[in-house]
Amino acid sequence: MAEEETVTATEQPSEARPARQRTWLRGKNVLLFLAVFVFGSFIGVGSFTFLYANGIGYLYDEPEGCAQCHAMDDYLEGYNKGSHKDVATCNDCHMPHDNLAKSLWVKADNGFWHALKFTTGDYPTNIEIRESNRQVTNEACVYCHGDYLSGVHEVRAEGDELDCTRCHETVGHAK
Repeated sequence: MAEEETVTATEQPSEARPARQRTWLRGKNVLLFLAVFVFGSFIGVGSFTFLYANGIGYLYDEPEGCAQCHAMDDYLEGYNKGSHKDVATCNDCHMPHDNLAKSLWVKADNGFWHALKFTTGDYPTNIEIRESNRQVTNEACVYCHGDYLSGVHEVRAEGDELDCTRCHETVGHAK
């Protein structure tokens, strides 16, 4: 009689418990699988794109690293003919000088958009600088040439923002 009670007591909970566990685990496994799949896909595609496009080359200061895509060939040629060739690199003009975090953010932002545009082929023949990058470039001009700009500040209208590239568009990339 004691055996029957033990068997009945053991069988009853084990029959009820697996049904609830299987339903709970199934939903949990699907969510876990989807999360791992999405995260893994993001890391995999990002890593492949970074390696395929020689992304490490963009992290250095050599201008040839910036011109790995044929769309930048004319800009590299212009840089090599320009007045800044012996005194500045791409990063000197196109990366912030005020702090590392901002510089890394700009580098990551530009890297993402460059990778997307060049991978999909969706970029214009005549590449135009984005407004955020124009601001960074203007800040770089002021960083290096601030001593010479006092006269420029005096003749500008009040509230007129300094835009070095408006008048000196081809300084870094002579044509």
